Amino acid sequence: MELKKIILVEDNLSDVELAQRALRKLGINNPLVVLEDGKEALDYFFRRDKYSNLPDEDFPALVLLDLKLPIIDGLTVLKELRSNPKTRSLIVVILTSSKEEEDLVQGYEIGVNSFIQKPVDFSRFLEVMKQIGLYWLLLNEGPHGIQL
Repeated sequence: MELKKIILVEDNLSDVELAQRALRKLGINNPLVVLEDGKEALDYFFRRDKYSNLPDEDFPALVLLDLKLPIIDGLTVLKELRSNPKTRSLIVVILTSSKEEEDLVQGYEIGVNSFIQKPVDFSRFLEVMKQIGLYWLLLNEGPHGIQL
């Protein structure tokens, strides 16, 4: 069986490299697609512009979403995903350096599945990625009819 993609919406190259390194070290072999801003993320999910040829059923197992993104911020991306029937049930985990209580509250009000503050230390980041992978990719069961 083909492993479903993990989408990382992140504009900080250091954080992208950290996530790639952690996934490799943990043996999480799902393909990782990196989208660098909120507009690119929405184009990907709604099959616009350079992503218009992707098949509609090629959706990810997990979306890791930063909040502080250029062009369109992460909360707006989340709002758009939750407002569309095709993307409403995607598993979205906000993975951010934000410590703002308002971001946390808004994320849950909009419908995020989980909100995690990015640890700065690699060993802590590795543990967070391990727990995310264990829960969302192995233990969690997605909605019926959606193959993760």
